[in-house]
Amino acid sequence: MRVFATAVLMALVFPVSAQQGTETVEALTVTVGANHAPPYRIIEGGEPTGLYVDIFQEIADRLGWKVHYREAPFRRVLRMVQQGEVDVMLEPLEPLETAGRTELMEFVAPAFPPERRLFFYLNAENRIERYADLYGRAIGTLEGASYFSRFDSDDRLLKEPAPRYENLMLMMQKGRVDVVIAPELVGLYTVEELGLDVKVSPFFVPGERSYIAVAKNSPVLKYADDIRAALKLIELEGIHEDLVLKYMDRVAE
Repeated sequence: MRVFATAVLMALVFPVSAQQGTETVEALTVTVGANHAPPYRIIEGGEPTGLYVDIFQEIADRLGWKVHYREAPFRRVLRMVQQGEVDVMLEPLEPLETAGRTELMEFVAPAFPPERRLFFYLNAENRIERYADLYGRAIGTLEGASYFSRFDSDDRLLKEPAPRYENLMLMMQKGRVDVVIAPELVGLYTVEELGLDVKVSPFFVPGERSYIAVAKNSPVLKYADDIRAALKLIELEGIHEDLVLKYMDRVAE
């Protein structure tokens, strides 16, 4: 039944001219800008992998695309989008949460699961019970990242940015920040990899789904519907869910 449904969906969502299986006629090489943020995007030391990378690769395979990754800190990736150096970003939050970025990118598909924003701490006095507890504490944040609207726009908070979550956790270990805010999987994965005895505050913020975003100055933008259709296929085939569960299980081990 799943095979039949997949075939029907392919016929509906892919125009005949775009089908070789589900490949596009034009064999593109798509440049993806990504910051190193395990387990979402593992860009260092060999073949890129990670949850977001694997999901996008499944999409690219169905469209007959080759994918090239350029690793850079998050804020620099945004500049690369603006300057036409990359075609795709894998992570931007919903457009409502990223005011101003809609001028640079088309938020094509919510491909990645929502994740809570957690507050990590080492010392008991820095445990966050409520939003008000953040005041007066140095909070480690990823350069250029958005978390949730109240936090992002709150100028009374003392935010200390760094290019990677590994840097932020080590800054906390050295006493340079009191708390680190991070998406759940990234934060838990990072402290496990670093072997730190870090705790999670009871206060958290529900997450939003993250998107595949295409630069508005990129030729890839004309294939936005193809990207959406390929994503629907891997969801229907159960591949999307399998990948999400695989990486969640790794963090839970």
